[in-house]
Amino acid sequence: MNLSRRLSAAAGVVLTLALAGCTTKHYEKSADQEVYGIVRNKAPRVPNMDTNFTIAETNLALLERLPVSTNLEGFLGPEGERERGARVLRLEDALNVAVHTSRAYQSRKEQLYLSALSLTLSRHLFTPIFSGSVNGNYGGDTEAAYAINPVTGAIEQVVSDGMVEQQRVSASGPVNAGWLIRDVGRLSAQMTADFVRYVSGPPNAVAQSTLVATFTRPLLRNAAFKKELEDLTQAERQTVYDLRDFTQYRKDFAVQVARAYYGVLGNRDTARNNFLNLQSSRKNAERSRALAQEGRITQSDLGRLEQQVLSAETAWINAVHSYQQALDNFKLQLGLQVSANLVLDDTELVRLEIRDPNLSVDDSIRIALAARLDYLNAKDQLADTVRKVGVAANFLKPQVDFGATVQLQSNPNRNTGFQLPETDLYSWSAGLSVDPGLDRKAERNDYRAAIIARNRAARAIIEQEDNIKLQVRDSWRTLDQAKRNYQLSELGVNIAQRRVEEQNLLAELGRAKAQDQVDAQNALSDSKNQRTQALVTHTIARLQFWDNLGILYIKDNGQWEETKDAKGR
Repeated sequence: MNLSRRLSAAAGVVLTLALAGCTTKHYEKSADQEVYGIVRNKAPRVPNMDTNFTIAETNLALLERLPVSTNLEGFLGPEGERERGARVLRLEDALNVAVHTSRAYQSRKEQLYLSALSLTLSRHLFTPIFSGSVNGNYGGDTEAAYAINPVTGAIEQVVSDGMVEQQRVSASGPVNAGWLIRDVGRLSAQMTADFVRYVSGPPNAVAQSTLVATFTRPLLRNAAFKKELEDLTQAERQTVYDLRDFTQYRKDFAVQVARAYYGVLGNRDTARNNFLNLQSSRKNAERSRALAQEGRITQSDLGRLEQQVLSAETAWINAVHSYQQALDNFKLQLGLQVSANLVLDDTELVRLEIRDPNLSVDDSIRIALAARLDYLNAKDQLADTVRKVGVAANFLKPQVDFGATVQLQSNPNRNTGFQLPETDLYSWSAGLSVDPGLDRKAERNDYRAAIIARNRAARAIIEQEDNIKLQVRDSWRTLDQAKRNYQLSELGVNIAQRRVEEQNLLAELGRAKAQDQVDAQNALSDSKNQRTQALVTHTIARLQFWDNLGILYIKDNGQWEETKDAKGR
């Protein structure tokens, strides 16, 4: 018997834990469903908001879908062997991986989720809210003994000098309901049931119940619950602000990933150019040794060229190290492990080109002031402060509340079964509660603070408008500067190439000077690096320019869509 009871108890514990687990999962799904519903409903109000927003972390095995590298690049030296079998990561793939694996991006998504989650509670306060509890007690006391008269059937006290213990079971269970109805008032109700059962002594039970309903409506101060409605309004608007902030973050995030991606490719191209410079320097040194043996150049010139080989090799080794370090940092930025075997797609640099937005500064500023999400937030937040001044002013008024109460109760003379409240047994009251507001120091301070907050917000709008103009003007100049720098670097490569060709020809004739050869070779390597850097700088400057204008469109996979007709947007 004891074993059976133990097994039953164990089974009950297991069942309780299982039900608890199901309950917590239910609450998690319920929160997700409500939050995602809020985001979906408000997303159309925010241009370019992610339509597939979710904070679920899924293992999409994105890297396994990428092509495998079969080329071994000699300019990386022994380190190039590591790229055998590496996954080739295009920029579009990098952006897609980043939005799924970046820790920073996941944190921003969760931040937006929590904002919408807080809105669910603000909305909940304006819905019917139920609560309840049950209290049970077992107790007893001593009193005179009673018995049933076998003749009359009445309960009579037993004539005895002794006292008996009378035991009873009692329970009470209030059930509450409250509803804050917009523009109406607060309605609350409470149903209370009391039950007493005598285990010994008089074998009777008492079960009574009471229903109380109360209605409250402020008429002046906090009329129609202005403060509570303001809190809900602010929560609704704050969610839109956070949606805008997250959308802007997606744009900034895409630019950051692109900048890092092209930065790694730039370091890789620098390693390639330095390796070519090393090869050319070695070739010049070999040729010079043969000429030195024939007595056609001095040992001083030969030493200068051999020193150039050492300098070029040092620069190449450093460039390879910088490339590898930049690649590892990029992996961390994407949220990947440093050990992930990746190589970026060199053709991304080949596809880069100079694209002129063909926008004047004035047109750029006009577009930015119409499209920037942070500027829209600032204007809406100014409206918030104006609204809050009105709410604070309302709290300076006297408090006049209308209240009404209705109570129904069960018949106390009926002692059989559970008794519901009867409509004939009621009481009611209605009246006004007036507080003239003899002490309004706190409310006065809140009102004055609200005015200051409104004035600050108005000044902040002007300041932000000026900052946007300054940012756009600087971005426009940076883009124009990057275009000019690229054009100059292209000319520099052509000039340096001709200088190298000239020095090679003179070297073949034994008429080249070592210093001129070194300078020409270094100039060619430097100009190639500058051209690559200028092309990358212009590309990033163009993306940043669109971002500063607020018209950089980001797809769901994180890839941007190049703006073609900014004036028409």
